[in-house]
Amino acid sequence: MSDAVYYERPVLLDREKHRKRRVRASSSFAFARKANSLYLAGVEFADACKEYAVVFTRSANQAVVPVAMLGLRSRENLFIDDKDQWTGSYIPAFVRRYPFVLAELSGQGMGVCIDEAFAGLNEKEGEALFDKDGNNTPFMQNALDFLNRYQQEYQRTEAFCRRLEQAGLLTEMNAKADLADGRSFTVNGLLVVDEKKLLALPDAVALSLFRAGELHLVSLHLTSLSNMKTLVDRMAERKSPLQPAPKPR
Repeated sequence: MSDAVYYERPVLLDREKHRKRRVRASSSFAFARKANSLYLAGVEFADACKEYAVVFTRSANQAVVPVAMLGLRSRENLFIDDKDQWTGSYIPAFVRRYPFVLAELSGQGMGVCIDEAFAGLNEKEGEALFDKDGNNTPFMQNALDFLNRYQQEYQRTEAFCRRLEQAGLLTEMNAKADLADGRSFTVNGLLVVDEKKLLALPDAVALSLFRAGELHLVSLHLTSLSNMKTLVDRMAERKSPLQPAPKPR
């Protein structure tokens, strides 16, 4: 997946450069309007599966990652309305961390970045990032704690996806949606757990997945697939011009 959908001008947070910067709270999700899918951590499956189709796809480096489907067309998020409000009950952590993000630094581990294009970034209103001595404010520390927890869950989810792939459980699925007005959409590049292969797993492998709590995640994933119909219903409500079908990113 690419964070470029959300972060237009991500820069490394600098205690001197950003000493006076503040973050004004915003209820707008316009930054995510062009995302037709987004990354989910395994710990989010229980909440996400109630309203999103949770599927798997391959990232730019070919690693398998889970995503929540938000749309059937390229650069369209069906869960954001014309007032830039998120209409789903659960807002994934991938979105809630904005405008902050952790980024890998060459040979230096992880660094905290902020999107300088974020409209709420200013020097007059909102929560300060640093105090007069350059130390983290409680607001900044809370953001760092959230990012660190997110990264930990990301690593656990990576391991879960590797085990699914090693067990040969993933199979390609193309989702097709036919609307009543004659429009048709096909989404390629999806991966889902093959239930027949799941039932045929050797006992030792199945027990290992069960002990790790990952069979439960698989069950939540499979349950969520019925939410593809939700996307079709939301798509039917929109009359915007037809665009090419996307591959989740």
